[in-house]
Amino acid sequence: MNTLSTQGHILIVEDEPRLAAVLGDYLTASGYTHCWVSNGLDAMTTFSAAKPDLVLLDLMLPGKGGMEVCREIRLDSQTPIIMITALVEEIDRLIGLETGADDYICKPFSPREVVARIAAVLRRHRYIPKEDRPDPLSINEESYEAMVHDKKLDLTPIEFNLLLFFYNAQGRVLSRDQVLAQIYPDHRVVTDRTVDTHVKNLRRKLAEAGASEDWIKSIYGVGYKMEYLP
Repeated sequence: MNTLSTQGHILIVEDEPRLAAVLGDYLTASGYTHCWVSNGLDAMTTFSAAKPDLVLLDLMLPGKGGMEVCREIRLDSQTPIIMITALVEEIDRLIGLETGADDYICKPFSPREVVARIAAVLRRHRYIPKEDRPDPLSINEESYEAMVHDKKLDLTPIEFNLLLFFYNAQGRVLSRDQVLAQIYPDHRVVTDRTVDTHVKNLRRKLAEAGASEDWIKSIYGVGYKMEYLP
């Protein structure tokens, strides 16, 4: 991790100079260092040279779009990425996250909110590596069994598949359509409420076993995301 700042080094990829300058001022005031690039074509070169702790990445960039830049970063790096977009339609936000982004924020926004989002994402990425921590959740795909703190979960087959799907996609936002396709591969017609009911039951059973309902978060207008800290 970059040691230029006690908070972190942020790469801003934004084609609006005024907005980039304001973001930079707020980052500096909050103890971060930063660098800026104004187009997608130069983004990867700057990323490789700067080795940032996090990337603020605009979706609409000259030369090369933000989603393409995000995919290129994800080819060999797990550096956190927050997408910035003026496209508020659900599909645009979802596609951005499916390319590997960790979060998104829509224009217009408060620079204070951006700094708060950066701090939250960096906190998640700065925990001790998972392999060095005991994992309270264990899943056995062969026996269709899952345990929390060594306590077996009494799950239905759908709930087990749902838990496994969330677990394997930790940190990613999953739309209800994606969840439906996973738990009902025969594409039967069911409502969004059906998905919500399965998630609610899974949360309850995790909580009864000593887990936290916060492991599975609802993302308003999009779907769900599993995010837990062993």
